[in-house]
Amino acid sequence: MSSRNVGVIGLGAMGFGVASTLVRAGFNTYGCDVRPATLDAFEKAGGKRCATPAELGAVCDVVLTLVVNAAQTETVLFGENGAVAAMRPGSVIVACATAAPDSVVTLAQRVEAAGLQMLDAPVSGGAARAASGEMTIMSSGPQAAYALCDDVLEAIAAKVYRLGDAHGIGSKIKIVNQLLAGVHIAAAAEAVALGVREGVDPKVLYEVITHSAGNSWMFENRVPHILAGDFTPLSAVDIFVKDLGIVLDTGRKSKFPLPLSSAAHQMFMMASSAGHGGEDDSAVVKIFPGIDLPAKA
Repeated sequence: MSSRNVGVIGLGAMGFGVASTLVRAGFNTYGCDVRPATLDAFEKAGGKRCATPAELGAVCDVVLTLVVNAAQTETVLFGENGAVAAMRPGSVIVACATAAPDSVVTLAQRVEAAGLQMLDAPVSGGAARAASGEMTIMSSGPQAAYALCDDVLEAIAAKVYRLGDAHGIGSKIKIVNQLLAGVHIAAAAEAVALGVREGVDPKVLYEVITHSAGNSWMFENRVPHILAGDFTPLSAVDIFVKDLGIVLDTGRKSKFPLPLSSAAHQMFMMASSAGHGGEDDSAVVKIFPGIDLPAKA
């Protein structure tokens, strides 16, 4: 148990789970989000609500940002009512959004210039593992920053990888993970669509593939969403429009070919432009014509 004040900015699917885990671990946990209903739920879970990132930063010596992207991270830290200006010197920011490594390095330079510490710490594992405190954290940054928040990281993750002293290393590994995740989801959707088109019982298909060499973690995890016809977003189509876009931008800068990433990105783009961007990422299956998908029960 800890009496430390820890703040979480961004109480979405991952952030709410992280903040709730910190509450259970005994931290004085403060949360900030743009949605009043989410803050209401957070208070009911034992957290303390803050109206702005600055209000949160003023009372917390560890602040985790679990927002969507680099632009949102910059806004909650340095925008109007941003956290950085209100934080005490020497406090630490744990930046968890998936972002381009170059942008993370620039962000860290600004944070350090303000007299604070930062860890580059993207996360993986989904909403369920965030809620159970079993995420994976791919982190990098100065040892002094780790010293300020080791107990926080251990509370929210089953595995904390410390990848080096330089900012950006964690983000480089995270975009490789997102490359694989996006390609695997797209491949799983294509496989199910083909099976359905060919008249295979999708439940039988799922049973066989999950016990065969063609299985993947994403097939096993996402195909049940398709079989249930339930595309309530846990991770949305537009997340992979963004993340695979970062992957491709990274490859473009170094003139490195990424043919599978490109194909998967186009699939998610097709799903988003067809109106499915806010649905679960498994809704990429909807781009395939002439298949009869199950309806939500």
